[in-house]
Amino acid sequence: MNGLRHVIEPIEGNTDESLVLVLDTGAQLTAEDCAMLQALYSRSPDSALAHLDKLAKVGSGKFMGSYYVGYGHKSIGDCGGTTIFIEGVSMLAAKAIQDSMLYNGQECSTRYLDFSTQKFLAPGTANTGRLSQNDNLVLENWRQFYVSSLGKVKAHVAEQFPRQSEEDETVYQKAVNARAFDIMRAFLPAGASTSLSWTTNLRQASDHLKTLLYHPLLEVRRIAEVTKKALAKAHPNSFGHQVNTETAEYYQRWMATSYLYLGSDSHVNGPDEVTVQSHLDWEGLEQYRPLLERRPKGAEMPKKLGHLGSVTFECLLDFGSYRDLQRQRAVVQQMPLLSTEFGFEPWYLAQLPDSVRAGALERLGQFENKIMPDLVSRWGLYEAQYFVPMGYQVPCQVTGDLPALVYLVELRAGSMVHPTLRRRAQQMASALMELGSSAGLVLHVDFSEAGRFDSRRGRQDIVSR
Repeated sequence: MNGLRHVIEPIEGNTDESLVLVLDTGAQLTAEDCAMLQALYSRSPDSALAHLDKLAKVGSGKFMGSYYVGYGHKSIGDCGGTTIFIEGVSMLAAKAIQDSMLYNGQECSTRYLDFSTQKFLAPGTANTGRLSQNDNLVLENWRQFYVSSLGKVKAHVAEQFPRQSEEDETVYQKAVNARAFDIMRAFLPAGASTSLSWTTNLRQASDHLKTLLYHPLLEVRRIAEVTKKALAKAHPNSFGHQVNTETAEYYQRWMATSYLYLGSDSHVNGPDEVTVQSHLDWEGLEQYRPLLERRPKGAEMPKKLGHLGSVTFECLLDFGSYRDLQRQRAVVQQMPLLSTEFGFEPWYLAQLPDSVRAGALERLGQFENKIMPDLVSRWGLYEAQYFVPMGYQVPCQVTGDLPALVYLVELRAGSMVHPTLRRRAQQMASALMELGSSAGLVLHVDFSEAGRFDSRRGRQDIVSR
């Protein structure tokens, strides 16, 4: 649109198309203006009309610089919103940006990306000189297997689940394609590029970037620097915060030593199980029995019940489905390290036609036994993640209060959810129902077969009218 002045900054070292864009909506009142107007309420009982007059005379710049940045009144930054688009980054970087309970935004679905041409990113940058021809070959071999196998998998899905007479042909074909994409995503490396949006406020953006600037991955640190630079141009009076040396060292130490989750004994001892640690007052929950028993399907449980405590679940889940699980912002999750340690999710292999499965097993065996050890020795565990296919399992830890967990399991146990995540949601739901049975806890969960084919998935699309 003409006249809009978006701030666009390239992400050097990713791809020529990689960028950060801070959106200019064309509004006459900027995010900083809106923050100032609301902040004035805390100091003056005057009407917003009077504050608008003051804004017109003095502007928001000096106010934000004095009261938000200069004096640490961070809540002022909550009152101004901004939208950021981050394009051409790895799946790993996207998850890092989204790793916040306050994140709002969207990411490209693997079902709508053309991986015959989509860029695959490697550790750090291609300009470091460390990326060998063999490294590029590892990534391109995964691409070749994905592209060459996708059509065969689509045909295999259609053969397994023939169209019924009552099913619309177009919707059915979309469902077949969706299932094939959901199967083959397991063989895409985590370095495959994607794009995402981030709608946030000025305070949350600043706080999240403070930690991302010290992320274990060079790519993420670089994106954080570029995003902060772009935001400073778009909102020049809100991103001049100075982080003292001790605070910076603290963030750096935390991100280097404690950020990525390596798993616990439960992930090794129960590879197909969900373990439960309950810190919830189930006896106290009994006083809400009428509320629990009569809750209709689709009604969310009141958040006030969160005062009763929390429950922690641990399980293994393939990284492809972890990307979906991470979208549940109301629960606390740890970012897992992607490796080959916990094996490849068997469901994906079981969905392949015999000829494709044989090739997959051969590639996975070579990757685990020969290629991955070499990558780790040269790049280290963190950077080697870029080469690891998303079908490999990662250790997951999910902690939440009862309303948050009930929402999660009821949503993610639905028939339209990817089977590997759906199975875990059903297991979590079963555990919650057993723990809360004495209090009358009722869950509206679909316990039908987790891997069944449902043509209604073909209706989950955004189409023009």
